Amino acid sequence: MKKLLLITTALVALGSPAMAADLAARPYTKAPPMVAAAIYDWSGFYIGLNGGGGWTHNTWDLVGGGREGSNDASGGTVGGQIGYRWQTGPIVFGVEAQGNWADFSGDHLSALFATRNRTKTDAFGLFTGQIGYAWNNVLLYAKGGAAVVDNKYDIFSSVNGANLASTSNTRWGGTVGAGFEYGFAPNWSVGAEYDHIFLDRQTVSFGAFGSDSIKQDADLFTARLNYRFGGPIIAKY
Repeated sequence: MKKLLLITTALVALGSPAMAADLAARPYTKAPPMVAAAIYDWSGFYIGLNGGGGWTHNTWDLVGGGREGSNDASGGTVGGQIGYRWQTGPIVFGVEAQGNWADFSGDHLSALFATRNRTKTDAFGLFTGQIGYAWNNVLLYAKGGAAVVDNKYDIFSSVNGANLASTSNTRWGGTVGAGFEYGFAPNWSVGAEYDHIFLDRQTVSFGAFGSDSIKQDADLFTARLNYRFGGPIIAKY
């Protein structure tokens, strides 16, 4: 019995280091590679298209004769824009020129004559600076600057509809707006924008039918698609 106990003890003593070595040995596992976080870069030149709708509010006052009335001219618009942006951290600065064809038309009955006065906006342009804040590929921005609007004015007879007088002019004013843009690919973005154009009064002559002092304001809503020239998004580890 004592001999059996001694043999068992010896076997356990011999096996313990081997068991400990087996327990200590662990397979080597390679650390997973670091994944790059994509940072969208808004810097660079861009060009794009826009389309949407809007309206203008137009107030006609006969010079020396009192108020004739007001009309809201509404319709569609399509155009394009070109600009440049540069980014510092999450802050994005930019400049942009935009030109649009428009078909905003509205009219009202004159409170002074048996006539109908029509206002039609054919085109407009915006020249603005921008400042925005970017959350990676999402950009919110405000803009402001100068605006130019091309208008046509008509006076029709309210009796038989004959065109009695027509004239057109181009007037300058100011604009403010705000927009949202989403970068869905390294060089492509889509967005939406609102702009308000405010124009001072301007005297418009209709020849033998006198002159009207016309005040105009415009509100515009457009969807935008831009392509940015330059490199792809930045990979940051």
